[in-house]
Amino acid sequence: VQALAVSGTNLFAGTFNGGVFLSTNNGASWTAVNNGLTHLDVYAIAVSGTNILAGTYDGGVYLSTNNGNYWTQVIYGLSSLTITSLVFSGTNLFAGDYYEGVCLSTNNGSNWTPVVNGLTNNDVMTLAVSGTNIFAGTLGGVFLSTNNGNNWTAVNNGLTSLRVNALAVSGTKIFAGTAVGGVFFSMDNGNNWTAGNNGVTAQDIKSLTVSGPDVFAGTNGSGVFLSI
Repeated sequence: VQALAVSGTNLFAGTFNGGVFLSTNNGASWTAVNNGLTHLDVYAIAVSGTNILAGTYDGGVYLSTNNGNYWTQVIYGLSSLTITSLVFSGTNLFAGDYYEGVCLSTNNGSNWTPVVNGLTNNDVMTLAVSGTNIFAGTLGGVFLSTNNGNNWTAVNNGLTSLRVNALAVSGTKIFAGTAVGGVFFSMDNGNNWTAGNNGVTAQDIKSLTVSGPDVFAGTNGSGVFLSI
């Protein structure tokens, strides 16, 4: 399982080589929902209203408007088809690509436009939204856009590991999970980062999520860590 997303009472799981699965009972049982989904390595899932979007390896983005019963490939304008992350900022949909940076769609994926000005590393691993700010975590650090991706600025001061696998937002605080440096946090939109690894015995952070004041970090080989 490489991605999870919630739409009302529906829970979607994106898997490696198995496509998308749907649970309507909090994961007690699952049903594959892959009709039309011809690329089954799903890296990312995003939800906006009745629209479910899946980012795949080598297949770009797929859209379902009926809870996964049928998928349509929506790749017009995508510069590459290996999608690692999908996030909504209002009605704007951003796709992070492992090779070609970030693309923007304003119509649920029907058309895409590359938005890479200032993005000096195009290996995007993760995206996060904080208000009107868009953050991209790459293999070359964190980049910030304040204008819907039209321009990006590197924000890496204090970030001793630039291989960023995960980003999460809690109020005005931004968290970054790195491949060799553990967890970092920023209180000023990424302009300055501080390591937050007290108690974290693993340095390879694969995922981050926030629930109220609690922050969870999923690691490679050492399970999950919690900060309250």
